[in-house]
This record gives sequence, C-alpha cells and structure tokens, in this order.
Amino acid sequence: MNTAEQKQHLLDQRYIRMARIWAENSYCQRRKVGALVVKEKMIISDGYNGTPSGFENVCEDENNVTRPYVLHAEANAITKLARSSNSSDGATMYITASPCIECAKLIIQAGIKRVVYGENYRLDDGIKLLQRANIETIYIDLNNIQ
Repeated sequence: MNTAEQKQHLLDQRYIRMARIWAENSYCQRRKVGALVVKEKMIISDGYNGTPSGFENVCEDENNVTRPYVLHAEANAITKLARSSNSSDGATMYITASPCIECAKLIIQAGIKRVVYGENYRLDDGIKLLQRANIETIYIDLNNIQ
C-alpha cells in the first residue's frame, strides 16, 4: 500500500468507527445501523435506522418484527441530503452494515462513488448491484478496528 492508500485506509477506519457510534442513536432493538456521507473529508450527511419523523420511536412490533415503515440508515442519510444544499455526487458512504438492494439503488442514484461497510448483511444483492454500477465497495471488519 502506498502512502496515499494508507492515509485513505486510516480515514476509512475513522469514518466507519464514527458511523458505528452514530448507530447508537437508533431506537431499533434488533439491529442498529449508522451511515455517514463524506465528501472532500467533510461529513455532509448522516443517518441511522428508525421510524419516519413524527412517528413513535418503536421499530419492532409486539412479535419483534421490524415494522415495514422503518427507514434504513442509508435512506435516512440520502433523504436528509435532499433537504440540504449539499450534493452527494462523488461522495463516499460509510455504513455499519452492507446495504440491501433498495438502499443500493438509492446510493447509485445519489451519485455516491464509494461505499465502505463494516458488516456483511445476510443478502449480498445490494453489494453486487453497487459493484455492477462500478461503485467501489470496501469491507472493513468492525471487530478489527479500535
């Protein structure tokens, strides 16, 4: 790894740790996911999984099944960008878990060019779709960083 690659790897580790901390804001019990959108070393958006604005912060029903209207962290971060003056074109998204196929579609349409994720989701169709769209995908094991 050359010096520039080493610096980028260190930055990627820092931002994925920050996404993991951001996930702690989630009220979801089954799984807490955090996402950051970074462009030119600035965090331009963030998100975590949870219910839409104005809904009670309860993600699971009485059978511990995730409610169908719960937003994923990536969707929250991307929709937050839509309400700001920032552009995600060319940005990197850091997510504590690999994206589902629905979030992968949003990532592609948002112009995000890199996705760094820290945990493999049980389905890999989202990652495969990102790779098909020539979006760089990087896995960093959250258990191997401080």
